[in-house]
Amino acid sequence: MNPETHAAVEIIKTAVILLKRHVDWERALKTLSRLESEISQPSFWDNQENAQKVMREKTHLDSQVTAIRHLEETLTDQIDMVSLATEEGDEEMVAEAEAAIGELAVLAGKKQLESLLSGEADANNCFLEIHPGAGGTEAQDWAAMLLRMYARWADARGFKTETIEESSGEEAGIKSATLRVMGTNAYGWLKTESGVHRLVRISPYDSSARRHTSFASVWIYPEVDDNIDIELEEKDLRVDTYRASGAGGQHVNTTDSAIRITHIPTNIVVQCQSDRSQHRNRATALTMLKARLYEAELQKREQAAMDDAASKTDIGWGNQIRSYVLHPYQMVKDLRTNVETGNTGAVLDGAIDDFIEASLAARVGAQNEKDE
Repeated sequence: MNPETHAAVEIIKTAVILLKRHVDWERALKTLSRLESEISQPSFWDNQENAQKVMREKTHLDSQVTAIRHLEETLTDQIDMVSLATEEGDEEMVAEAEAAIGELAVLAGKKQLESLLSGEADANNCFLEIHPGAGGTEAQDWAAMLLRMYARWADARGFKTETIEESSGEEAGIKSATLRVMGTNAYGWLKTESGVHRLVRISPYDSSARRHTSFASVWIYPEVDDNIDIELEEKDLRVDTYRASGAGGQHVNTTDSAIRITHIPTNIVVQCQSDRSQHRNRATALTMLKARLYEAELQKREQAAMDDAASKTDIGWGNQIRSYVLHPYQMVKDLRTNVETGNTGAVLDGAIDDFIEASLAARVGAQNEKDE
C-alpha cells in the first residue's frame, strides 16, 4: 500500500470515529431499534402527526447510521482487496483498490462536513427564491439559468423540487421564481447560497454582440417544522389575489387563484400559484411567510453572516457572493472563499458542491473561532 493510500485510510478511520462521536453511536443504535419497534405496531398510524414525526426521526437517524456503516465496511473490503491482490501480484487490482480507498476518503470528508449541519433548521426542507436584478431580459434570462442550475443540483442530490411560483419574463427568462426543495438537510446544504450572483457574457439578445453584466438574487429560507409555532395576526397581513400565468404568458387557469401575501411589519412578500385552488395556495403562502419570519429569527439568534437587511439591498455591485464569467474567459469564482473553476458549463448544469462545501466549512470555522 503506497503512502497516499495509507494517509487516505487514516483519514477514513478518523472520520468514522468523529462521525460516531457526533451521532452518539451506541445511543443512536438503541434509538433506531426503539423507533423501528414503534413503527411496527398496528396502531402506529392512528396518530398521524406523531407517526410523521417518528418517521422523520427514523429516516434521519437511519441515514446517519447507514453512511457510517458504509464507510467502515467499504474500507475493510478495499483493504482486504489490496492485501489479496498484493499476495497474488495483481498490480492492476491493487491500483483499483487503492483508487477506491482514495475516493472513499473524499466521501468521508463530505460526510464529516454534512455532520456539521446541526443547526436548528438545517435538517428541514427549504424554499429557494430567485429574483433578477435591473436589466430587463438579460437579467431575467440569467435568473432562469440559476433556477435551472439549482433544480439540476437538487435532482443530482436526490432532493425533490416543487415549483411554488414562477413568473415568466416578457421575452425570455423569469421575473421571479420560488422552489420548495425537499430532502434531509436541504436547508443546511443550501443556506450559504443566499446572495447576489453576477454573470458576465456576450448577450444573446444584443444584435451588436456586446458584453453584458447581469445580476440575480438568491434567497434561501427553511420550511417551518410542524412543531415550531409562528404566530401571524390578520391585521398584519395584506392578501392579494391574481391570475396565475405560466411560460409564455399562457394562463394556468381562468380564475384569480394565485395568492400574494405581504407581512406589513417586515414588508416580507411571498406568493404562490402552484395549485388551482386559491385556498391551498393561501395555505402554502402562509407556510412560506412563517418560514421567512422564522429564518429572520434564526439569523438573529445564530448571528448568521447575512442579516435580514441584506434582502432589501440593491441587486448589483458590491453584494455578490459569486461571479460567473463566460466572456472573455471562462471562470466561476466564489468571492467569499476564492474557490474557482474554469468548467462553467458543469457549474451551470448543477455542479456547485465545491462552492457549497467550501462556504459551509468557512462558516463553521468562523463560528468555531467565535465560540473559542
